[in-house]
Amino acid sequence: MLVVGMAIGLGFGIATARSSPSTHMGPEGVLIANVPDLGSAGTTAPGTPVDGITCRRESDQVVKWHTHSHVAIYVYGSLRRLPAGIGITPPRLTEHFANGIFYDVGIDDCLYWLHTHTYDDIIHTEAPCKHTFTLGQFFDIWRQPLGPDQVGPAKGHVVAFVNGKRFTGNPRDIPLLKHSVIQIDVGSPVVPFHPFTYKVTGLCAAGSNSCTVSKPTG
Repeated sequence: MLVVGMAIGLGFGIATARSSPSTHMGPEGVLIANVPDLGSAGTTAPGTPVDGITCRRESDQVVKWHTHSHVAIYVYGSLRRLPAGIGITPPRLTEHFANGIFYDVGIDDCLYWLHTHTYDDIIHTEAPCKHTFTLGQFFDIWRQPLGPDQVGPAKGHVVAFVNGKRFTGNPRDIPLLKHSVIQIDVGSPVVPFHPFTYKVTGLCAAGSNSCTVSKPTG
């Protein structure tokens, strides 16, 4: 296991590298795996409330509870990524960096409390109050199925781990805990749990009231 520290665009990031697949440091200071996405972020709900979670415009953002969870998904032994922009309606504010794209809420779209900004498998919880949300709520916002036998478009028996421990219930009920590491295996073989150390950096770091890197002018 190799621990990599690198100063980039938004700050200093730490993540645990694996020999395969290849990885690169992303805009949030977290490693991004060079693998296919599990699905498209384009299925995200259109802005209507989902499971009591609203989609708010940038001017209406009130963030008093900001946490991060990392979710790794293996489909028949092969790693797949969560796409960037889940939970952010189009037209998304798009920031281009040398190490990747970062999506955020702009002046003409809205952002759900559970979302992804880039391709590093980090789910951001940015809510107006402290609350324990679930992976099922995130998938509902994404409008993708999640259950004991399916994760997004991938079908097969689902095995889940949370912080290294086997989760025996419905994967929909997995809590998005502060700085948690979640691993989902769909089908066989079941990949042994991979510990993953990360620190989200820059304006999207925990405790900030906004993840916006910059705002359009004019």
